Amino acid sequence: MSLNVVTLLYLVASVCFIQALKGLSHPTTSIRGNVFGMTGMAIAILTTAALIVKLAGQMGQGSAQGMVWVLAGLLVGGTAGAVMAKRVEMTKMPELVAFMHSMVGLAAVFIAVAAVAEPWAFGIAGHGQPIPVGNKIELFLGAAIGAITFSGSVIAFGKLSGKYKFRLFQGAPVVFNGQHLLNLVLGIATIALGIVFALTENWAAFFAMLALSFVLGVLIIIPIGGADMPVVVSMLNSYSGWAAAGIGFSLNNSMLIIAGSLVGSSGAILSYIMCKAMNRSFFNVILGGFGGEAGQAAGGAQPQRTVKSGSPDDAAFILSNAETVIIVPGYGLAVARAQHAVKELAEKLTHKGISVKYAIHPVAGRMPGHMNVLLAEAEVPYDQVFEMEDINAEFGQTDVAIVLGANDVVNPAALQKGSPIYGMPILEAYKAKTVIVNKRSMAAGYAGLDNELFYMDKTMMVFGDAKKVVEDMVKAIE
Repeated sequence: MSLNVVTLLYLVASVCFIQALKGLSHPTTSIRGNVFGMTGMAIAILTTAALIVKLAGQMGQGSAQGMVWVLAGLLVGGTAGAVMAKRVEMTKMPELVAFMHSMVGLAAVFIAVAAVAEPWAFGIAGHGQPIPVGNKIELFLGAAIGAITFSGSVIAFGKLSGKYKFRLFQGAPVVFNGQHLLNLVLGIATIALGIVFALTENWAAFFAMLALSFVLGVLIIIPIGGADMPVVVSMLNSYSGWAAAGIGFSLNNSMLIIAGSLVGSSGAILSYIMCKAMNRSFFNVILGGFGGEAGQAAGGAQPQRTVKSGSPDDAAFILSNAETVIIVPGYGLAVARAQHAVKELAEKLTHKGISVKYAIHPVAGRMPGHMNVLLAEAEVPYDQVFEMEDINAEFGQTDVAIVLGANDVVNPAALQKGSPIYGMPILEAYKAKTVIVNKRSMAAGYAGLDNELFYMDKTMMVFGDAKKVVEDMVKAIE
């Protein structure tokens, strides 16, 4: 396979990736976007595999041996990916995304180590010749970002799963005195060691830089609270892209450069969108979750307050007598896997002539687009699903807003000065004539704040598992 053919195939794959991002920007074109993405990746993998086999033959190892390594890699990676994708539940999708980011970061680290150990095998330098300074800088950046991405993604995985008792994996921010100063010192030390490596090609400096990068990845993520996890997921997505791009420059691989740049830039843009949706700056998120104030407020003694509660039958009666209903899905709906039951409820109401819409907050759930994915899995019509900025104005004229497992994204505390989430745009469910809220308990949301919406006279709480509650509502409406 000639270099021109490889370049052409990589270009075709890159165009497919660009079309994939374009298609994934809207639910109606998401399937086409996925097809483009899979096609581009298949072209890139097969082209790279053919290139490896050819290079193995040129290096005297034999094409057969090169093919064995290629097939082994495809078999292990492809099998692991297929098994995980098949087994993963939609509620566990954020953890899967974090895991994939960690693997991309670790791959960047391994490639950088291999390139430093045997630069001649990657065409960076000849036998016995020093690696050019430019390539060493690229390897340093790719390896450092990859290491930060790996360790940070591992912490994010633990925080998202919520099933590990280890302190670093818990949703609450982990903070200590001098934390930001320590991060700054480690960051400067990492850069300094990278410069030493670039100037001297010292292995000790390179591995010390890697070790500090792994530690820095942990320290960057542990102070970030659970409410900011959607930003963390998109941020780590960006990191993984830049790590791949950095390695691509070192290896002179246009495919890695283009694909990494696409992932890195799209992740950065998504992080900005997520921060804007929470009225927070990116650096504010990186420097800590919703702050120690939230955790302290949740941890202090709270006065006992009463709420108005009802049964699924009561909720069904209210919904049946409404003319307009807005459904607000949240993470509780995802945990209960209630999306199909919710769709059935919406269909029952629609058949009775009731207008039903879904309101989606950009940071609802544990990753960007989490609620959209769940509703798409249940085949909810796209024309019933509305983003926050498109539907907020309708809550004031809505008969019933039914909140299913959401908390922070409908919390009116965002309107109160002094609140840790002050200024965060919310779904204005509190403006509806009647509000039905389904939760398992009165526990605070990920931000650790009480929700005034639950105590309003117009609000009726229906406690229980979202799927069971919604199914009972469907039966009552029948």
